[in-house]
Amino acid sequence: MEFEPVIAFETHVELKTKTKLFCGCAVSFDAPPNTHICPVCTGQPGALPVLNKKAVQYTVRAGLALNCTINRKSRFARKNYFYPDLPKGYQISQYELPFCQDGYLEITTPDGSPYAVGIKRIHLEEDAGKLVHSSSSFESSEYSLVDFNRACVPLLEIVTDHERNPLRSPVEARAYLEKLIQVLRYLDISECAIEKGQFRCDVNVSVRPRGSKAFGNRAEIKNMASFKAIMDALGYEIERQSESLRSGRKIPQETRLFDEAKRITVPMRSKEDAPDYRYFPDPDLVDVELDLEFIERIKKTMPELPDQEAKRLTEEYGIPRSEVLILTRDKHVSNYFASCASQTRDRKKLSRWIIKELFKLLNASGIPIEKCPITPKNFSRLINLLSEGEVTDTMGRSILEEMFSEKVDPQSVVAKRGLKPIQSAKVLENLVDQVVKNNPDAVSKIRAGETKPINFLVGRVMQKTQGRADPKVVRDMIAKKFPSRQKSGKK
Repeated sequence: MEFEPVIAFETHVELKTKTKLFCGCAVSFDAPPNTHICPVCTGQPGALPVLNKKAVQYTVRAGLALNCTINRKSRFARKNYFYPDLPKGYQISQYELPFCQDGYLEITTPDGSPYAVGIKRIHLEEDAGKLVHSSSSFESSEYSLVDFNRACVPLLEIVTDHERNPLRSPVEARAYLEKLIQVLRYLDISECAIEKGQFRCDVNVSVRPRGSKAFGNRAEIKNMASFKAIMDALGYEIERQSESLRSGRKIPQETRLFDEAKRITVPMRSKEDAPDYRYFPDPDLVDVELDLEFIERIKKTMPELPDQEAKRLTEEYGIPRSEVLILTRDKHVSNYFASCASQTRDRKKLSRWIIKELFKLLNASGIPIEKCPITPKNFSRLINLLSEGEVTDTMGRSILEEMFSEKVDPQSVVAKRGLKPIQSAKVLENLVDQVVKNNPDAVSKIRAGETKPINFLVGRVMQKTQGRADPKVVRDMIAKKFPSRQKSGKK
């Protein structure tokens, strides 16, 4: 029997507010342990929470971007459970009245078709503190330390809908997470840095006979700190559950941990349901009522989202969609392109040079584009020199490398090296004649019908000119010297 997975994510996203959700402590990832804390975020008796308005605005922005209904009335609840990193013994979260619900996020499936992944709800809650174990394995740790700097940091929980357009494969799951990060970064509400714990996922997985509408018992998998871990955990868990059902065993509803070393999931505890958390309205926080004017103001300040920008760049500049999807994958890249586009005329050339040439240098140096040593202004100047024929592509690559390493503008590199393209047809003709005369073996092969030696001769001319010749012009000149080869090629 064939089985199909049903995958749902509970994604926790730390919002980039300056202060915490219910107190005035600063949010800082790199601060020394327990230096950004107060009676509220450490759960001291009598300390009362005050809601961060900016966090509510960010939540509504996320809801609008994910096509959710924004609830005018919302409520905070206490989610009761005890861990050492949760000093109050409960977490302030939301239960029956979240800020946003019933939305979707459109992804592209492996066959290229669009698919609207159902979003069940988006709610706002406080983060817990951070446990630091004396050993990399919790079981072998002799002690654990707790850092409350993260306690009460605003946390957005985005829950996909396992009943309405669920994720149906690990490939779709990855596409969803990548698109979600892309949208949240475009909204500028979170950095979504997985390595900093700003984007964390719990995944619920169940399997059922292919074509069935019923749902099986699910396993919730925790402890996944990378996309690779998520994909490995999904692959293992789908196969584990499918094999259990083939063997006639029942799947218990449980929470499991992912063991990165063994690349398997292991049981942690039986899976809790909502009644286990004993939710009830938080008596220290009043219901939140959002007026229409508040929501409309947020709508008016919504940025252009990735899909909208991709469509505009394709229509406005004629850039191939394959390149547009790369340019809009990361907001920092998109911003760099936009800054350059306002100062250049040939946006197609600009796109190609960012993707093929600038990315090559950035990747080799391990530098993100937001720290690129070449300013958009100087990169635009180089593109304009290329577009106007002031430098050749070969010269441009060399100039770009020096701009990258020395942080200089292209004109100063051109002036220092005395770079100027060879425009004289007579000069180029003489150089081509010399190269043809000095390479009789290549000439014989060309006359015999081979084409590769032409590239060799072009390379020799480019070497003699130190890249200051247009390779296309050189190739045409060489081709004209072998008209019989051209005629035979046309037959």
